Amino acid sequence: MAQEKGVSEEELRTIKKYIDEIRYGSISIVIQDGKVIQIDKNEKIRIK
Repeated sequence: MAQEKGVSEEELRTIKKYIDEIRYGSISIVIQDGKVIQIDKNEKIRIK
């Protein structure tokens, strides 16, 4: 049986939530065999 590839609705919601929350930083998505296996959020804090 072949595994389904692509991004689930839950993964899309998580990515959108991180984009909405982050002010400075980056979001990395790790894909293996066509599936998202990890989402990293790195947030920077600016000190003036």
